[in-house]
This record gives sequence, structure tokens and C-alpha cells, in this order.
Amino acid sequence: MGVFNRLFKMGQSEAHSLVDKLEDPIKLTEQGIRDLKKNLDESLQAFAEVKALAIRSKREINEYTNQSKNYEQKAMLILKKTQSGGIDAAEADRLAGEALARKADADANAVRTQGDLVKLEANVKQLDTNIKALKSKITHYENELKTLKARAKVSEATKKINKSMSGIDSGSTIAMLEKMKDKVARDEELAEAYGEMADSNKSIDEELDAAINDPEVKASDALEEMKQKMNMNE
Repeated sequence: MGVFNRLFKMGQSEAHSLVDKLEDPIKLTEQGIRDLKKNLDESLQAFAEVKALAIRSKREINEYTNQSKNYEQKAMLILKKTQSGGIDAAEADRLAGEALARKADADANAVRTQGDLVKLEANVKQLDTNIKALKSKITHYENELKTLKARAKVSEATKKINKSMSGIDSGSTIAMLEKMKDKVARDEELAEAYGEMADSNKSIDEELDAAINDPEVKASDALEEMKQKMNMNE
């Protein structure tokens, strides 16, 4: 019970400090719930035993009450026999006295047992209240544990994602991308340089052929030839 008071009174600074120092609060909480359930089982057993004692006390009170009535009836019957002469008066007084003494013992036992019953019923009531409170606490702590587990999963996932993002921002992947950009840029520049070198290495014949085969010259010649055919130059 002390563990849970420290664990779940989160509003207290001492509890905050304790929880911060816990290596695994989920396992500690699970152990605390197991301890509470063990206490609950023990309380239920004690509750059953005390209730059984209360039931027995009620039965004994009924037995003592019946004994008292029985001895009283016997004393009355014996005294009546003296009236009919069926028994000596002195003997009747002795036997009736014994019966009444037994009746008194039965009455005393009934009163004593009734006192025990009152205490037992008070104990039964108190145990019942404690058991209900313990069940409620177990349910509450089990719900707290579910929430704690869910939060732990979310925080763990978030931590992994943030750690991954932090790793990217720290330079490893971005640095590789920058290197790739530099390499591509250098390759493009190198290709352009080779192109310029190829143009500068053309022979005179290649330059002449290129000039003769100029598309603009060919187009002009074709246009002139078409005009002549259509007699448009006159």
C-alpha cells in the first residue's frame, strides 16, 4: 500500500522525485497491483472466516435460547407433579432448582454469545468496507497502468522518431546528399568542358562542310528555286 501511495500521489514533490528515480515504473506498478490482489485474497479469506463465526454464533444463540425454554418447561412440569402427588415436594424442589440453574447458564451463554455476535457483525461490516475499497483501488491502479503503458509506447515511438530526425539533421544523410549534388555538378561541368573541347578540335574541312550544310542556306536556296518555278521573280 505504501508503494502505491508514493507512486500515485503525483501531486506531491516527493512522489515526483521517487518516480523520476524509478528504473522501470511499469514493472513496479505491476508488482504493486499483484501485492494488492494478494492482500485482497487474504481479506476475502478473513471475511469468510469471520462471517462463518457470526453464523455459528447465531446458531449457538438459538440453541441456548431453546435450552433455556426447555429447562424452564421441565422445572414447571416437575412442580406441577407435586400438586398431583406424583413426586415428593422436596425432590421436586431440588430437580426444579437444577433445571432453573441450567436455564440460567443457558441464558448467560446466550447473552455472552450475543455480545460476541455484535462484535463479529461489526468486524464483518468493516471487512466488507475494506474489501470494497481495496477492489476499487485495484481497478483504479489497473486503469492507471493501462494509461501508463500506452503513454510509454507513445513516448518510446516518439523518441525513436525524434532520434531518427535528429540523426538526419545532424548531418549524416544531408552530408551525403550534398556530396551527391557536388558530384553531379562536377560531372555536368566536365561534360560541358569536353563538348567545348570537341568543338575547338574540328578540322578546316569539317568547318567548311558545316558552313555549306547550314540549314538556313539550304532553306534560302529551296525558296528561290520554288519562286523560279512559279515565275514569281519577273
